[in-house]
Amino acid sequence: MANEPVSVMFKVYCLSVMTLVAATYTVVLRYTRTISSTAMYFSTTAVCITEVIKLILSLGMLTKETGSLGRLKASIVEHVFQSPRELLKLSVPSVVYAVQNNMAFVALSNLDAAVYQVTYQLKIPCTALCMVLMLNRSLSRLQWFSVFMLCLGVTLVQWKPAEATKVQVEQNPFWGFMAIAVAVLCSGFAGVYFEKVLKSSDTSLWVRNIQMYLSGIVVTLAGVYMTDGARVIEKGFFYGYTPWVCFVVFLASVGGLYTSVVVKYTDNIMKGFSAAAAIVLSTVASVTLFGLQITATFACGAMLVCVSIYLYGLPKQDTTKLPRADTDKEARQKLITV
Repeated sequence: MANEPVSVMFKVYCLSVMTLVAATYTVVLRYTRTISSTAMYFSTTAVCITEVIKLILSLGMLTKETGSLGRLKASIVEHVFQSPRELLKLSVPSVVYAVQNNMAFVALSNLDAAVYQVTYQLKIPCTALCMVLMLNRSLSRLQWFSVFMLCLGVTLVQWKPAEATKVQVEQNPFWGFMAIAVAVLCSGFAGVYFEKVLKSSDTSLWVRNIQMYLSGIVVTLAGVYMTDGARVIEKGFFYGYTPWVCFVVFLASVGGLYTSVVVKYTDNIMKGFSAAAAIVLSTVASVTLFGLQITATFACGAMLVCVSIYLYGLPKQDTTKLPRADTDKEARQKLITV
């Protein structure tokens, strides 16, 4: 199953859904942390509930894949209860993703959704570096050039961050940027690690997801206890939850599952190809909802990031046949000379 072929239309569909979910998620999360007038909910509980929903959805997909409850039970017993080593292996990305998801709440509490979307694309060079180190892959000169262009674009965006006039809470852009930096590092490492685990065996994608989400629930529950334990006991696990908060949790759950599908059937770096469209959608929504004031440096930086993502996604030129062609030409020249 690791090399199961899929159609181009399926890949386009997955990436399109990821684009829409990514843009909507950042905008709605930003709204719940800065504009909504209701009591502030605990972000750690939202991350935990997201893991639970992902587990339930993965169980449903595995049920459909196996075709019967009996085969589902056998698969879970084999890969969960009888495979503690595999659970331990998948606990690594669980911890890292838990940190990343919590950092997203910190970042979007302090930075506009559009600024977040642009800056978060630093995950592309981070992922690329992890792919080189962990998967022994190489990057072309054009890809390295696009990485430096992306970093330049993010620098311009952060040089003088665009301000939002309708935000009702105090913000700290420095802490927002630091949260994104941590999230970027987590995204790069965890994404490549998970891809390596997926493509190193024929184990079902949904089995791997179940293994990871089981660990994720334990990790995020520990995070709730250590970070907000006393307040959760006092006010309740679902304190401050509104339909918009539930929508954020839903988007995070769906986005996580589509990320797994993209990693499994395409390539981990392809998650960044839909980022340009997500940046545009987030910017339009931020101008409308949050009164984002677009500056020249932001516009130039965002454009550089979008172009760099496009350049990075261009296929490498296949030069494996060029030396052979040159050799044949030289051989014919020698025959003519003789």
